Amino acid sequence: MRNPVLVEGAGDGAAVEERLVVLWRRIRTPMVVPLLWALVYACAFMSVMLFAERVYMAIVIVLVKLLRIKRYTKYKLDSMRQEMEAAESHPMVLVQIPMFNEKEVYRLSIGAACAMSWPSNKMIVQVLDDSTDPVIKEMVEYECQSWASKGVNVEYEFRNSRSGYKAGALREGLEKSYAKDCDFVAIFDADFQPDPDYLWRTIPFLLTNPELALVQARWKFVNADECLLTRLQEMSLDYHFSVEQEVGSSTYSFFGFNGTAGVWRMQALVDAGGWKDRTTVEDMDLAVRASLRGWKFVFVGDLAVKNELPSTFKAYRFQQHRWSCGPANLFRKMLKEIICCKRVSAWKKFHVIYDFFFVRKIVAHFVAFFFYCVIIPACVLLPDVHLPKFIAVYIPSATTVLNAICTPRSFHLIIFWILFENVMAMHRAKATIIGLLEANRVYEWIVTAKLGNASRNKNSSRSHRRSRCRIVERVHLMEVLMGLFLLYCTIYDIMFGRDLFYVYLFAQSMAFFVVGFGYVGVYVSN
Repeated sequence: MRNPVLVEGAGDGAAVEERLVVLWRRIRTPMVVPLLWALVYACAFMSVMLFAERVYMAIVIVLVKLLRIKRYTKYKLDSMRQEMEAAESHPMVLVQIPMFNEKEVYRLSIGAACAMSWPSNKMIVQVLDDSTDPVIKEMVEYECQSWASKGVNVEYEFRNSRSGYKAGALREGLEKSYAKDCDFVAIFDADFQPDPDYLWRTIPFLLTNPELALVQARWKFVNADECLLTRLQEMSLDYHFSVEQEVGSSTYSFFGFNGTAGVWRMQALVDAGGWKDRTTVEDMDLAVRASLRGWKFVFVGDLAVKNELPSTFKAYRFQQHRWSCGPANLFRKMLKEIICCKRVSAWKKFHVIYDFFFVRKIVAHFVAFFFYCVIIPACVLLPDVHLPKFIAVYIPSATTVLNAICTPRSFHLIIFWILFENVMAMHRAKATIIGLLEANRVYEWIVTAKLGNASRNKNSSRSHRRSRCRIVERVHLMEVLMGLFLLYCTIYDIMFGRDLFYVYLFAQSMAFFVVGFGYVGVYVSN
């Protein structure tokens, strides 16, 4: 005999399902479809904006290379160097190295900075240690004392409070009495290793042009071949340095300070208002303020400083949150200031607002996630909205090639790079929204973990590290859920679709699963 309660429950469930079906049919055509069309047009417009910006920069960089008009090649550094050596008129240089519990790399940065070729009485190496681990603090202090015993002018500065994080440490470092006598300040993060001739290849720029505030070097990645994660990061950052920084330097004498591997004129730094900790991108904040005061920057593309890429996904994800949330939050805070500034031209203000902030820091993240991972799958589920291939395939493909062409040795990884960038776009878009709205985590500052030589220890293989970790440490729920959504859309498109989007959707779903289950980068158990 059938249970009446079960029968009644099944009947209620069928009734609810029927109501939902009826509701969906009622709102689908008059509400959902027009909304999706509006989102398609919005994403298409943003895609065209991003593509146009990439084409513009490609044209500029081609002209710069063909005509050999890179801004840094116009300076006569050799003559300036000879004059300095003959007159022994070397300016006083402060070298700041901020660090926080940098057990694996502190020796590399301190050693490289202390070994730079510059008169010892004209250079002060200032180690700004915010370490909370007493053992690491003692190790860093001992390293400084070791170099001081060799005749290097090293100042070890320790703070009991991490107020202001990196910006706070740099600001307090400049308040020291000996720092006030310095003409220029070079800044290196804890994993950066400048070559001995670094100052000789940067300071003369500042001495030659009194309007110059910043000389920025590019980065050279010592662990780019460590794993697929670092290879993909190299592709993204190569474009940033080879194109974005070069174009900004050659056309507007403005670009974002990378926070390290750069030399600032002390006068310009003070004139711009010094270091501020109102966002998590204090370097970009300072650069924009200095530019609005009329100062110029130069990017030296043939000068590279060795450093380390984050090789664990956890460290990379935290870094990308900071790099995406900070600029959006800074844009919110400085938009009115930029518009009202009277010391720079309207064209330069347009470049800073539109190109530098809006397209690169906001639109790029939104397009990569919402269009490729949300709107396209939604169009598969709603065939009423037909997505033109020109917008869905051709423009994204051209934009991708323009990005990836700067790293020829990794061009064969372009498919993996596209899929991984779309995965990371989820985190970047989320962080951008947080920054624009000043929501929770807007001021989150987590130092990017560096593995140093430990990650390349032959006795500690990647597979061995993976085998000991717990599965719960490796799973990322958001990526797994996105992978399931895209996999469902893949199956739906195979069964009912007509545009072959399932090829892309399946590959993208697998990328989300690979990242979601922790199979990207080097894994170090907690």
